[in-house]
Amino acid sequence: MRNSLYLTTLGLIIISCGSQQKTVQRKTAAGNTLPKPAVQVKKPEIKQDDGEYYRVNIADITKNDNTVSYGSIVSANPAGYKVTKTYFPSIGQNFRQRYIIIHYTALDDAKSISTLTQQSVSAHYLVNSLPDKEIYQLVDENKRAYHAGISFWRRDQQLNDTSIGVEIVNTGYKVDSTGYRIFAPYPEDQIKKVAALVKDLVTRYNIPPTNVLGHSDIAPTRKQDPGPLFPWKRLYDEYQIGMWYDETAKQTFLNQILTTNDITFQYNNPEFVFRVQQQLVQFGYATPVSSVWDKATKQTIEAFQFHFRPTNYSGIMDAETLAILQALIQKYPQK
Repeated sequence: MRNSLYLTTLGLIIISCGSQQKTVQRKTAAGNTLPKPAVQVKKPEIKQDDGEYYRVNIADITKNDNTVSYGSIVSANPAGYKVTKTYFPSIGQNFRQRYIIIHYTALDDAKSISTLTQQSVSAHYLVNSLPDKEIYQLVDENKRAYHAGISFWRRDQQLNDTSIGVEIVNTGYKVDSTGYRIFAPYPEDQIKKVAALVKDLVTRYNIPPTNVLGHSDIAPTRKQDPGPLFPWKRLYDEYQIGMWYDETAKQTFLNQILTTNDITFQYNNPEFVFRVQQQLVQFGYATPVSSVWDKATKQTIEAFQFHFRPTNYSGIMDAETLAILQALIQKYPQK
């Protein structure tokens, strides 16, 4: 029985989302050595001139009009009839792609490719760890990839339906002798690839800042990726991607919190815990409102700190973390 449980558990250890296979090496046109999945799947030839495409987004993005948008047109082919586009397109439509979810693979390049292409987990894009100019597309942007799993943000659930998944080759974390998690850094070349890719997706699909998230944001009780070393603030400052708080607002809220001494004297008061949990829900997390510092709440606070306070991801709601949360709620209210 113990051996059976061990094997079952071993089979479930996958990328943040995947597992491992043997690999061999190959060369790209640029001369870089890249991993190649050991199991080969016969794939259809990609015809560059096959089908109809919009090469630019000509929608009125200021009006959230996604009527005529970048991408392919897939049409029916009914036997004996002709489908025409005389009245194409209807104005009653919008993008499926409303979120961008960022992950790390917790595997090396070879195993990341093997897992994301040969198993039941996938992502639209994979950013390798090599100093080259390549980003791998694995799934059509108009299709669902299997990367988010059970997930929630604000009013939306099951975010595979509405998101583009971006996996980053990164080994994740190791645990030291004290139980502290040590996360692997992201190389500069890789950060620039991710930034350029996400910037393009945000622009083409008119994705709001609140919808560029990490896996840990949408599944805080299950996932840690992309971890505290992912440069959220840099993406916000340099590329206008995602969310970040205003320092002045944070300081104002911090002064108020320190003046009231809620953290010091009310920390374990059920009413105080209830208010904090409500604020986490107000911002977007699927936090249980239990009035106690339960495991799920601590994991949610930790996920919040990964994203917005990476210098301290203790899972404890201290004064600065609470001030950051309140500043973000003020800046990005739910509509």
